[in-house]
Amino acid sequence: MHVGALIIGDELLSGKRQDKHLAALIRILAERGMKLAWAEYLGDVPARIEDAMRRALQSDELVFSFGGIGATPDDHTRQAVAAAARVELALHPEARSLIEERFGDEAYPHRIHMGEFPVGSRIIPNPVNQIPGFSYGDLHCVPGFPSMAWPMVGWVLDTHYSQLKNEQPDVERSLRAVGAREGDLIELMQYFVARYPSLRFSSLPSFAHDDVPGHIEFGFSGPPGLVELALSELSKALEMRGYPLA
Repeated sequence: MHVGALIIGDELLSGKRQDKHLAALIRILAERGMKLAWAEYLGDVPARIEDAMRRALQSDELVFSFGGIGATPDDHTRQAVAAAARVELALHPEARSLIEERFGDEAYPHRIHMGEFPVGSRIIPNPVNQIPGFSYGDLHCVPGFPSMAWPMVGWVLDTHYSQLKNEQPDVERSLRAVGAREGDLIELMQYFVARYPSLRFSSLPSFAHDDVPGHIEFGFSGPPGLVELALSELSKALEMRGYPLA
């Protein structure tokens, strides 16, 4: 089953914001031994979004849509999915309860609209502010906020697509940064530990001796695809800092 992504927002196409969802989705999938087959960026144009949603619904693919599920005039995802599926929008009972519990009287008259989904939708729990996303078939729509979207994507995969998880034996890969000192790279190491929490990270310094220069051997171990991704990113980060790699 191929996995695709629809990433929505004028702010991404204008350069006002940099997209973070693509790289995050690749990592989330790699943690489960899966790969991203395609991705498409869309501006806030209702007809274009509806066309993309229709293609997603008509395919036999698993598709994640990021952004556009709020209640402001520039949010079109909920309406586009309903139009593409030829169903009405309706207030989802569970979404209504979550929004009322979260906001109380302030849920009305506007916030409650965030619980209006295409009839037949299933909700995706939001661990940050409890405003859910929704699934319609194999199309899964989450907010544009990374802190909300990424755990929601993980929940969808683990709850509804665990059979697609590709269990592979863990591997260990390493590289050497020549001339590097651990004290100079603590923040970089902390960054990669936080970015790849499911991987095991190692740092082994060696002092110069004979004809061998001093270096640090960095290593990752875990799922093959995720290890290769982390190692590639670390290589680029070290090269940008001027360290030769071996």
